[in-house]
Amino acid sequence: MGTNTKHKDRLFKFIFGNPEHKDWTLSLYNALNGSHYTDPEDIEFNTIEDVIYMGMKNDVSFLVMDAMTMNIWEHQSSVNPNLHVLFLLYAGQLYDKYITQKHLYM
Repeated sequence: MGTNTKHKDRLFKFIFGNPEHKDWTLSLYNALNGSHYTDPEDIEFNTIEDVIYMGMKNDVSFLVMDAMTMNIWEHQSSVNPNLHVLFLLYAGQLYDKYITQKHLYM
């Protein structure tokens, strides 16, 4: 399998990580989860910018407030053998941010 160097991963973030078009994100969420949420305002984006991915904007993270589930979606045009480690680091930072914002200290 070759690498598609002409494909831009940032298009995924542009389409589904855009606060002005939460309805697009909700539509994708419903399609992937078989759910039927209707209020785009139930989406709260919590993507961490420029932390792990060295300035690349190809990830989207958000909460669906009614379901209270954190979704982290990453789109890549090539195989990344470190994706599991990056996901673990990113998820830890997102939970830390969420705990701090909601004052859920142990």
